[in-house]
Amino acid sequence: MESPTKRVTVAERPRADDGTAFEVFVRDGPDEPLRHVGSVTADDAEDAYRRATRLFAWYADEVWVCPASGFTRFSAHDLDEAAEPAPTDVSGFDGGDDYDEPRNRELP
Repeated sequence: MESPTKRVTVAERPRADDGTAFEVFVRDGPDEPLRHVGSVTADDAEDAYRRATRLFAWYADEVWVCPASGFTRFSAHDLDEAAEPAPTDVSGFDGGDDYDEPRNRELP
């Protein structure tokens, strides 16, 4: 049986001193899922797109840039002093009842 990973919320503070931090997601093909590839700092979404394309997505079908301030980060790593334990009981969410079930993982 495997226990759920203990995570903390990462304090909300600016991730960049100048400009806005954007998270970058790409899709390699029309049937592929979006995947997070990194982040960039830029003045606006168009500039973030230009930077993201140069760094991560020359050949991607789609590039999404989203202001990082719109995300709440949860991490298994202690990233700052203001981090607080994240809730592990998610039974209030749709489908969350299964979260408390024992988890088994088969090792290769």
